[in-house]
Amino acid sequence: MTAESPPITKAETIDGVVIRFAGDSGDGMQLTGDRFTDVSAAFGNDLATLPNFPAEIRAPAGTIAGVSSFQVHISDHDILTPGDEPSVLVAMNPAALKANIAEVPPGATILVNEDAFDERALKKVGYEANPLDDGSLASYRVIQVPMTTLTLESTKELGVKPRDAERSKNFFALGLISWMYTRPVEPTVEWIGERFANRPQVRDANLAAFKAGLHFGETAELMEAPFEVLPAKLEPGRYRNITGNLALAYGLLAASDKAKLPIVYASYPITPASDILHELSKHKSFGVRTLQAEDEIAAASIAIGAAFAGHLGVTATSGPGVDLKSEALGLAVSLELPMVLVDVQRGGPSTGLPTKTEQSDLLLAMYGRHGEAPLPIVAAQSPSHCFDAVFEGVRIALKYRTPVIVLTDGYLANGAEPWKLPDLDALPDISVPFATEPNHGDDFWPYLRDPATLARPWAIPGTPGLMHRIGGLEKEEGTGNVNYDPENHEFMCRIRAAKVAGIAQDIAPVEVDDPDDGGAELLVVGWGSTWGAILEATRRARTRGKRVAHVQLMHLNPFPPNLGEVLARYPKVLVPEMNLGQLSKLLRSEYLAPATSLNKLQGVPFTASEIETKILEMIDG
Repeated sequence: MTAESPPITKAETIDGVVIRFAGDSGDGMQLTGDRFTDVSAAFGNDLATLPNFPAEIRAPAGTIAGVSSFQVHISDHDILTPGDEPSVLVAMNPAALKANIAEVPPGATILVNEDAFDERALKKVGYEANPLDDGSLASYRVIQVPMTTLTLESTKELGVKPRDAERSKNFFALGLISWMYTRPVEPTVEWIGERFANRPQVRDANLAAFKAGLHFGETAELMEAPFEVLPAKLEPGRYRNITGNLALAYGLLAASDKAKLPIVYASYPITPASDILHELSKHKSFGVRTLQAEDEIAAASIAIGAAFAGHLGVTATSGPGVDLKSEALGLAVSLELPMVLVDVQRGGPSTGLPTKTEQSDLLLAMYGRHGEAPLPIVAAQSPSHCFDAVFEGVRIALKYRTPVIVLTDGYLANGAEPWKLPDLDALPDISVPFATEPNHGDDFWPYLRDPATLARPWAIPGTPGLMHRIGGLEKEEGTGNVNYDPENHEFMCRIRAAKVAGIAQDIAPVEVDDPDDGGAELLVVGWGSTWGAILEATRRARTRGKRVAHVQLMHLNPFPPNLGEVLARYPKVLVPEMNLGQLSKLLRSEYLAPATSLNKLQGVPFTASEIETKILEMIDG
């Protein structure tokens, strides 16, 4: 065969596979996983991914701490998660094997780079004997391939130094896996040529290694035949593969267009939110202004200043950055200006787990400011849903003149799935008018409110006759003058809270997924990235004959207007969260709901089986 043609051997059709690529952080596992994912997306498979990065920037090579992995689930049908466990583990060294073997089920395939299993590498991770020889992997289908040797051999005539050539072994692995699962070859060949066009020797080495992996798969008789996962039957439309951070950036661009406002985006680099800045910085042609601020406080203040000037002010960060932005958020609440803060949550507290996911900022978003400073909170539930969530956050911020927090997390930010491109013409017009004339006789009162929304006028600085005071001191209702009267302060606190509470009437009632029309024994309530695992778990439980309902909350402050009535229908309520029960606390406090928490703080998302087990336990006892 050639690299440009599919294998001749007839493939065995399977409905899906979960593959985890694992190796040192310098082995290119994220790149390998990305390429396999993009090719599968172009082929038409449904898919979901779970990248997993080391927390250390330069963890020692060959150690457990330095293992980087990328899990991808591809299928010929609708899927919701990156898979509970890998059916194939590609382990580039002993550390990758040891770090992941506990999650690999018996009978799964383990593809290893046997060249890396030397005595020094084995001792570094605590192996007393070589697991490839001692029988400890007898319950798995182990395929040993000398990937390093074959990569060096394939690049020998290119004049590449052995140390540099060895770095191409991830492309050998990609070529081999591409053969094993009948992936289209041409897109990867073209991508290698384009990606490394300015480095011809690297390009040629990677291409040679990729072709060597393909040829090895066909000629080495590793299995009777390769496998094939057919395209999924998705809703007709135009699709692309997208991550959460990219979808969020696109959502901001769409909101800017529909609001007829330019974006000013200011942020300080922080994992896992930095990619939003990187993407938006590419779109100056759409009127986007991006700034890398000197710190988190400055970034939030720039966004507030942009909002005051009549722009769409946006900033993004992760949990530690929200801590630092809290005073500025209080100022935005007091000024009652539209602003969006995106919190891409990660493990905490403090620096915590910079590259791992968590949902532990909900109470921070609700209460993480001094004084009475409520603001709306919107949460995304999947990578592609980040587009919708941030668009909704912008809509609320503009209409009600309030800062809004949009919550995503590391799993959503870096995970990928197919996204059906939206009809931009169908998106609503979310523009709001600026104040241009006095509104109280010949005077302009900046806090004279719209009776329907309680929003104050938005006046661009420099508009003749509409000058007004800004700052953090308490304002007098109506006039906006500084006012320290106790009654006025209480009034202003109450009316700002009433404005946020009133948003409940402007959001859709929560939809309940309940085939028993309210007769389920258990209601599972989720928010954020638990969506896929919860939905898959409820599907599994229903196939067992269990009556289970599901609600996923997008609006967390205020809650949807019918949530209390929905909770009251069900005798048992389960709330899975990647925290110690923050939404559970809110539901118990607000509705006296019988919420049972299922909590996980391990830096990785729930699996569907973990939630299914709890559902069965709560129903069957």
